[in-house]
Amino acid sequence: MVYKNDDIVIGKVTGIESYGIFLSFDDNYTGLIHISEISDSFVRNINDYATISEEICAKVIGVDDDNKKLKLSLIGVNYRQKNNLKKGIIETKSGFSTLKNELNDWISNKFEKK
Repeated sequence: MVYKNDDIVIGKVTGIESYGIFLSFDDNYTGLIHISEISDSFVRNINDYATISEEICAKVIGVDDDNKKLKLSLIGVNYRQKNNLKKGIIETKSGFSTLKNELNDWISNKFEKK
């Protein structure tokens, strides 16, 4: 996977230290959420924010592809909700039939207005 700043990713908590939370990802990347990126208010106990083996969402704020390391943040992310991830396009029951049925009329109308 190619990681970019501002991506929302899901990682598994592999470690919790006094200075941050460590995450691992399926493609051999690891990440650190520094204590300053856990909350925009005072963090008294990091263990209140995550537990070992829990999967959480985080925002990518830095990428080191050479060492396969990510700098991550929880600020502004509902990190325990996996629905933060962008979903693909969901096809409706009518599928693309509306587009197929209306496209020629839409194009004709657009040209008539000019």
